[in-house]
This record gives sequence, C-alpha cells and structure tokens, in this order.
Amino acid sequence: MVPLSYYLILSAVLFACGVAGFLIKRNIITTFLSIELMLNGVNLSFVAFAAQLKSLDGHIFVFFVMVVAAAEAAVGLAIIISVFRTRETLNVDRVNVLKL
Repeated sequence: MVPLSYYLILSAVLFACGVAGFLIKRNIITTFLSIELMLNGVNLSFVAFAAQLKSLDGHIFVFFVMVVAAAEAAVGLAIIISVFRTRETLNVDRVNVLKL
C-alpha cells in the first residue's frame, strides 16, 4: 500500500507545476492548461484523503470539481477561439479584450 504522503507530495508537485506554468507562460492555452493541472492536483489530494479516511466525501468533491472543470473547458475554449479569431494572437500580453 502506498503511503498518504506520496500522494500528497505528487499533488503538491502537480499544483506547483500548474502555478509555475500560469505565472511563467504567456500563451492563453498554456495558462488554461496550467489551471486544469492545478485542479487535478487538488483532486488528487481529495481522493487521497478520502481513501485514507474511508469516506466518500472527497470523491463527491472531486466529482463536482470535474463537472466545473468540464464546463470551464467548454466555455474557456470557446472564448479562446473567439479571441484568436478577432486578435489573431494567443499571447496574453498582446491580447487586450477591452479595446477594439
């Protein structure tokens, strides 16, 4: 059996990679994927704690986070496509949505 600490370390590494990608990269799609990576890191810790405590609460939270992430992916990708069509770039620094 794998100890809980291994899962939590992996969860922290996933979350840290997501934060680093969010802060360093200037591409909208990379930023979007970094947010998804952070959500998956949190989901892993929820599942690890739920398995350790033999409770279904963590699994229920993960289900709701995955539903929100799927909705965010659908809406977010639609917004990214719309921004690319109007601005012809995906660089966060060059995209200013408030100006035409």
